[in-house]
Amino acid sequence: MQTVPVEHNDPINAKILAVSEDLVAGFQEKPFHVIAEASGVDLDTVLERIKAMQEAGVIRRVRQTLLATKLAHGALVAWRLPEEKLNAAFDFMAKEDPFSGHVVIRSTDTEVSGSGYRLWTTLKVPVGESLDHHATVLKNLVGADEYLLMPANGVFALGVGHVRRKGLEPGAKLDEPAVMMTTVPADLTDEEWKVLLSLKEELTLDEIIADPWTGRAEVAGVSRERFCEVARSLNEKQVIGRFSTFLEHVKPSSTGERVTRFNGLFHWAVPKGREQEAGSEVGRHHCMTHAYWREGGPQFGNVNIMGVVHGTEKDKVLEHKAAIDRHLESVGIPVSYTNVFWGGRSEIKPSEISPKIYAEWHAKVAVQ
Repeated sequence: MQTVPVEHNDPINAKILAVSEDLVAGFQEKPFHVIAEASGVDLDTVLERIKAMQEAGVIRRVRQTLLATKLAHGALVAWRLPEEKLNAAFDFMAKEDPFSGHVVIRSTDTEVSGSGYRLWTTLKVPVGESLDHHATVLKNLVGADEYLLMPANGVFALGVGHVRRKGLEPGAKLDEPAVMMTTVPADLTDEEWKVLLSLKEELTLDEIIADPWTGRAEVAGVSRERFCEVARSLNEKQVIGRFSTFLEHVKPSSTGERVTRFNGLFHWAVPKGREQEAGSEVGRHHCMTHAYWREGGPQFGNVNIMGVVHGTEKDKVLEHKAAIDRHLESVGIPVSYTNVFWGGRSEIKPSEISPKIYAEWHAKVAVQ
């Protein structure tokens, strides 16, 4: 019996993933058709391979992403807590708090500013709710000493594309500086919320079909035609991200293959007033999966530009950073502080943004 290849580096799978990871922008009425056309792989094979990779755990989820910065208040959070509580806090954030997304234990190569903040998470709360309140509740639940909220003032790069980025030369970049995206929340109607919450859920194996949206329209209580119409209006409001297949890039596959081994959270402190310029120069580099303007304050050497790079070799990740450092110097942007926080144990899941689920969660923990 012939088995379907499921490793990310199989030639046909690599062609599909080079598109499906992060190049299918916005809402697409026929997302798998778009992947087939852009990858040059026929639709039936695209569906067969994506389904097989998800079933094997190589792809950990397939979903329509949202630009949550437009739908919820968000921040990167650094947590300082006793070492003996670190793993239990990680487990709680990863398994019990639906509003924490990326949960990562990080370390530095040397003891520097901020080294004591080992646990890093992303946090989202619905518009109108308080990030500080939610973080304080979490702090008490896990026994943390302190936390630092770092909301994004601007976003310069937001993608994944591990397969597409393999083999990138350090210094490879866009012809022009990256454009900064803002984080001003959008106003949605009740119908838009219904469609949005239905749209964003992960696709099951049975939904990896040529038309994944008919069933979702039924869940939202609207016709397929209306579902797509509302989704397109959400696109115009810039709350839709991309249709994406997310690779399992932390754990090895059943045959021991890894998509990445190292992820570095890069920090740079640049002069006040030059954050947007510096972020645009950092974000134009193809290696950056994320690049933001976030204020780290004195705990982190007054860092204000942050970004993430993944790779299979630590030295290569550092070469990418060195190339960005040289570029910043070449365009006349001084850096007063820089550092790399390496990712260790990590769990990545989408942050919940439903106001109803938020209220229910807080009601539940309040009586525990």
